Amino acid sequence: MPVLQFGRAIVGKGEAMSVIMTLLVNGDAKALERFTSENKEKTRAILEQAKGHGLIAHRFYGADDGGGMMVVDEWPDKQSFEEFFREQESVIMPMMAAAHVTGRPEPTFWEELATGDAVGWGA
Repeated sequence: MPVLQFGRAIVGKGEAMSVIMTLLVNGDAKALERFTSENKEKTRAILEQAKGHGLIAHRFYGADDGGGMMVVDEWPDKQSFEEFFREQESVIMPMMAAAHVTGRPEPTFWEELATGDAVGWGA
Protein backbone atom coordinates (compact mmCIF):
# COMPACT_ATOMS: atom_id res chain seq x y z
CA MET A 1 0.00 0.00 0.00
CA PRO A 2 1.46 3.42 -0.94
CA VAL A 3 2.57 5.76 1.82
CA LEU A 4 1.66 9.46 1.54
CA GLN A 5 4.54 11.88 1.75
CA PHE A 6 3.87 15.59 1.17
CA GLY A 7 0.63 14.72 -0.64
CA ARG A 8 2.30 12.33 -3.11
CA ALA A 9 2.16 8.57 -2.93
CA ILE A 10 5.56 6.90 -2.54
CA VAL A 11 5.98 3.42 -3.98
CA GLY A 12 8.71 0.87 -3.46
CA LYS A 13 12.19 2.27 -2.92
CA GLY A 14 11.22 5.92 -2.52
CA GLU A 15 9.93 6.31 -6.08
CA ALA A 16 7.18 8.92 -6.33
CA MET A 17 4.06 8.04 -8.31
CA SER A 18 3.42 10.13 -11.39
CA VAL A 19 0.51 12.52 -11.92
CA ILE A 20 -2.05 12.65 -14.69
CA MET A 21 -2.67 16.05 -16.25
CA THR A 22 -5.90 16.73 -18.14
CA LEU A 23 -6.61 19.80 -20.18
CA LEU A 24 -10.15 20.32 -21.52
CA VAL A 25 -10.74 22.96 -24.17
CA ASN A 26 -13.48 24.01 -26.58
CA GLY A 27 -12.23 24.02 -30.13
CA ASP A 28 -12.17 22.20 -33.45
CA ALA A 29 -10.62 18.73 -33.16
CA LYS A 30 -10.37 18.31 -36.95
CA ALA A 31 -8.54 21.65 -37.20
CA LEU A 32 -6.04 20.40 -34.62
CA GLU A 33 -5.49 17.23 -36.62
CA ARG A 34 -4.94 19.30 -39.77
CA PHE A 35 -2.48 21.59 -37.98
CA THR A 36 -0.43 18.71 -36.60
CA SER A 37 -0.46 16.95 -39.98
CA GLU A 38 0.75 20.10 -41.74
CA ASN A 39 3.28 20.99 -39.01
CA LYS A 40 4.92 17.67 -38.15
CA GLU A 41 8.29 19.22 -37.29
CA LYS A 42 6.74 21.76 -34.88
CA THR A 43 4.68 19.01 -33.30
CA ARG A 44 7.72 16.74 -32.90
CA ALA A 45 9.76 19.60 -31.45
CA ILE A 46 7.12 20.27 -28.79
CA LEU A 47 6.99 16.57 -27.96
CA GLU A 48 10.78 16.34 -27.66
CA GLN A 49 10.82 19.35 -25.34
CA ALA A 50 8.10 17.70 -23.24
CA LYS A 51 10.12 14.48 -23.03
CA GLY A 52 13.10 16.55 -21.93
CA HIS A 53 10.99 17.77 -19.02
CA GLY A 54 9.99 14.22 -18.08
CA LEU A 55 6.81 13.54 -20.07
CA ILE A 56 5.86 9.88 -19.64
CA ALA A 57 2.77 9.63 -21.89
CA HIS A 58 0.64 11.96 -24.01
CA ARG A 59 -2.60 11.79 -26.00
CA PHE A 60 -5.05 14.22 -27.61
CA TYR A 61 -8.71 13.18 -27.64
CA GLY A 62 -11.59 14.80 -29.52
CA ALA A 63 -15.20 14.89 -28.33
CA ASP A 64 -17.63 12.86 -30.41
CA ASP A 65 -19.36 16.10 -31.49
CA GLY A 66 -16.02 17.56 -32.68
CA GLY A 67 -16.41 20.66 -30.52
CA GLY A 68 -14.01 19.87 -27.73
CA MET A 69 -10.63 18.33 -27.04
CA MET A 70 -8.88 16.82 -24.09
CA VAL A 71 -5.18 16.40 -23.53
CA VAL A 72 -4.22 13.54 -21.22
CA ASP A 73 -0.59 13.48 -20.10
CA GLU A 74 1.37 11.57 -17.52
CA TRP A 75 4.19 13.51 -15.85
CA PRO A 76 6.58 12.72 -12.99
CA ASP A 77 5.04 15.64 -11.06
CA LYS A 78 3.05 18.84 -11.52
CA GLN A 79 6.17 21.00 -11.54
CA SER A 80 7.63 19.18 -14.56
CA PHE A 81 4.55 20.01 -16.64
CA GLU A 82 4.45 23.61 -15.42
CA GLU A 83 8.11 24.19 -16.33
CA PHE A 84 7.56 22.65 -19.77
CA PHE A 85 4.43 24.71 -20.44
CA ARG A 86 6.05 27.97 -19.31
CA GLU A 87 8.99 27.31 -21.63
CA GLN A 88 6.88 26.20 -24.62
CA GLU A 89 3.76 28.35 -24.24
CA SER A 90 4.72 30.65 -27.14
CA VAL A 91 4.90 27.57 -29.40
CA ILE A 92 1.84 25.75 -28.02
CA MET A 93 -0.61 28.66 -28.08
CA PRO A 94 -0.47 29.16 -31.89
CA MET A 95 -1.35 25.46 -32.23
CA MET A 96 -4.32 26.02 -29.91
CA ALA A 97 -5.34 29.10 -31.93
CA ALA A 98 -5.21 27.05 -35.15
CA ALA A 99 -7.66 24.63 -33.50
CA HIS A 100 -9.97 27.57 -32.66
CA VAL A 101 -9.53 27.02 -28.92
CA THR A 102 -11.34 29.66 -26.92
CA GLY A 103 -9.91 30.79 -23.60
CA ARG A 104 -6.67 29.92 -21.91
CA PRO A 105 -6.12 26.19 -21.31
CA GLU A 106 -6.23 25.37 -17.59
CA PRO A 107 -4.67 22.05 -16.59
CA THR A 108 -6.02 19.82 -13.83
CA PHE A 109 -3.67 17.43 -12.03
CA TRP A 110 -4.73 14.04 -10.71
CA GLU A 111 -3.06 11.62 -8.33
CA GLU A 112 -3.94 7.94 -8.23
CA LEU A 113 -6.04 6.87 -5.27
CA ALA A 114 -5.17 3.71 -3.35
CA THR A 115 -8.51 1.94 -3.95
CA GLY A 116 -7.18 -1.53 -4.75
CA ASP A 117 -9.10 -1.84 -8.03
CA ALA A 118 -6.48 -0.73 -10.59
CA VAL A 119 -6.54 -2.48 -13.97
CA GLY A 120 -4.12 -2.03 -16.89
CA TRP A 121 -1.05 0.22 -17.21
CA GLY A 122 1.01 -2.37 -15.39
CA ALA A 123 -1.22 -2.45 -12.29
